Amino acid sequence: MKKSIELVLDPEIAFDDTKLNQVVRTHLRLKAEDEFTIIKQRRSVDARSRNPLINYSFDIYINESPEPESPVSSNYKDVSSSKEVIIVGAGPAGYFAALELIEQGMKPVIFDRGKDVRSRRKDLRAIQQFSEVNPDSNYCFGEGGAGTYSDGKLYTRSHKRGDISKALKILVEHGATSDILVDAHPHIGSNKLPVVVQNLRETILKCGGEVHFNSLVTDFIIRESKCLGVIINNSEEHLAGAVILAAGHSARDIFYLLHSKEVKIENKPFALGVRAEHPQALIDEIQYRQNPRSEFLPAASYKLATQVLGRGVYSFCMCPGGLIVPAATSPGEMVVNGMSMSRRDSEFANSGIVVAIEEEDLKDFEQHGELRGLEFQKSVEKKFFDAGDSSQKAPAQRMTDFTEQKESAIIGKTSYIPGVYGYELNQLLPQQVGRRLRIAMKDFGKKMKGYFTEEAYLVGIESRTSSPVRIPRDKLTYEHIEIKGLYPSGEGAGYAGGIISAALDGQNTAKAVASMHSGKSSDYST
Repeated sequence: MKKSIELVLDPEIAFDDTKLNQVVRTHLRLKAEDEFTIIKQRRSVDARSRNPLINYSFDIYINESPEPESPVSSNYKDVSSSKEVIIVGAGPAGYFAALELIEQGMKPVIFDRGKDVRSRRKDLRAIQQFSEVNPDSNYCFGEGGAGTYSDGKLYTRSHKRGDISKALKILVEHGATSDILVDAHPHIGSNKLPVVVQNLRETILKCGGEVHFNSLVTDFIIRESKCLGVIINNSEEHLAGAVILAAGHSARDIFYLLHSKEVKIENKPFALGVRAEHPQALIDEIQYRQNPRSEFLPAASYKLATQVLGRGVYSFCMCPGGLIVPAATSPGEMVVNGMSMSRRDSEFANSGIVVAIEEEDLKDFEQHGELRGLEFQKSVEKKFFDAGDSSQKAPAQRMTDFTEQKESAIIGKTSYIPGVYGYELNQLLPQQVGRRLRIAMKDFGKKMKGYFTEEAYLVGIESRTSSPVRIPRDKLTYEHIEIKGLYPSGEGAGYAGGIISAALDGQNTAKAVASMHSGKSSDYST
């Protein structure tokens, strides 16, 4: 017999399987001789009451065993001799597109400008400790993409884009904790995700696919409005009937290349702001009304949004128990982002607080055409970098001082390893952004009592919320609207915003490619 139930539990019961089994047995009034299996379906924290509770849903199999599910990997085939598809980028869109192609019986050949996930670590240390930015290997570029070393959050609202559960199951099959199948806001962590990414690569290779690192796409082979392949590192020509372009939201050189080849691209809205960092204990106290919080509760998070002078201001990529990290992709620019480890046990909580950028902000960049948003973004990052000492030390300010437009005389401890220095951030932010942020901070303090405090610091600049460029494609075929054989995908193409949405977009793109290009022929020379 199968029964589906929902329970509201104290955290110490919800996260203790022995106690949970006792509660389920009592709830269902089972006999001592009854055997049962609990299949956890959904778990979320409800912090609205004075004592936070856990909402839990289960499928209970009584005196029978649940039917085992076939692993997704059982659908993978040997594609070593199959028709090839080039994938540009080894991020979530690229790797999940590759796995979907394998299911469809096609061979993925992946080129990534960066290094494998383990080798990336040396370059991350270099930017953290010595302010050395490798333009091809950093927090944004390299195997796994931007999400690998910047938190690994898996929450998405993109439920209509595809099978989220399939994407999560693929991650679990490759080493992620099964908790991501249950938690309302699943998270892997930047210490765990690299192993998962490496395992994804091993599956692709085992099935006959190819993965090439240190392989920068320097040109597209386009003839008569058809993409026939790519040029790697200015020398190697690779041909294929289809090219999936999943280069990531910071691949500016790709945008410039497409623009120079008169491949249609479009300016796209994005957002820009700062990272707000609070003591995690303060956020716990605000959200849970506990200090210290229960050992059974996760580090508390928050989500904030408001309208200021006709524009949205909102929290972005909130990292409870996390760190602020340097996310520049070229020397001479300042960019910060957030990340956290699997245990989320840092003493800090940080989140991007960003303002939507509108066309009126881009008037001084109209000469750049469809790249005007990108050039605006670059100009602000350069301004923040130039304010410092040519290192990756970041300008910072107390939240309360920011609203009063006065420099903070003393900056306390922050999580940002390269270090911070006091600066009046309103002098660096675009005026229309700074003004809205000042108003929003006080408004957020009303929505979350205690959020607006001198204990919080703002660190800038948070500018890579999404791509400032969209590469337009057909809604049904996923093919570029003018260039046959070119399939824009993921965040860099402007169609995703996070690990799971990018993965889903990669899967959908691969399915579209398979439906258009399946067949045994591997001759792409015409």
